[in-house]
Amino acid sequence: MALSDRLTELAKRAKEAEDRSRAAANEAREQLRSEVEGASASARKQADELAQRGATAQVKASDWWGQVQNDWAKHVATVRDNLKSFKAEQDADVAQLDADLATADANAAVDFALSAVEEAEYTVLAATLAQMDADAAAAKM
Repeated sequence: MALSDRLTELAKRAKEAEDRSRAAANEAREQLRSEVEGASASARKQADELAQRGATAQVKASDWWGQVQNDWAKHVATVRDNLKSFKAEQDADVAQLDADLATADANAAVDFALSAVEEAEYTVLAATLAQMDADAAAAKM
């Protein structure tokens, strides 16, 4: 898959996440709970795949990027463990604190994703330029 196609895939997925989050406010609590569980399973699968690719990336790419991927996978696991506590019925004050913490986690994840998009754009452009340079060098031979 071309690198530009991967960015298109990323943009499409970001739009889907945006649409789902906007629609969530209008859904019934149990329906939303079901969607949260589905999103959790999907995100866990992605995190597991990222961790596996991270191990491969350490061989293929810089050690730094592999470490970022591994650190993100660990962060996702920690957030998931923290979110499990939401399952129990709680009083209003504790529930609000949990909601505030979940919102902070969501904001941090979005900030990380925005940074990752910027990094993805840079690396795709740099890889494209590197390939052009390699092609030009090969053409001179």
